[in-house]
Amino acid sequence: MNIKEKKNFSGSCHCGSIKFEIHSEFQELTTCDCSICVRKNALMVKVHEDDFSLLQGEQSLSLCQFNTNAAKHYFCSNCGIYPFHIKRSSPNFYGINVFCLDDVNLEGIPIRTADGIGMS
Repeated sequence: MNIKEKKNFSGSCHCGSIKFEIHSEFQELTTCDCSICVRKNALMVKVHEDDFSLLQGEQSLSLCQFNTNAAKHYFCSNCGIYPFHIKRSSPNFYGINVFCLDDVNLEGIPIRTADGIGMS
């Protein structure tokens, strides 16, 4: 079901403290096998920083970093949900947890597995 043109999508954590919007066409989705991504079991879409807007909840964001501290994984300090992270391999892009987006049909979008465990 690839979305052929970029559209705006709203997202939030579970409790609604964090709200954001992305502009994306969902060319592919990504899973990652690094230690944190495996445990949070997220399915992500890559979005350039210009196509991401944090609308609400900056004060509710909790930051998790490890290994090289290059990636920034954000969680809601109220409900614990992971809505997005800033990518280590391309720091001007966000990895957005697609399960935090409203009204998105993911059927038919290809899924790629990133080799996070193999990154030094």
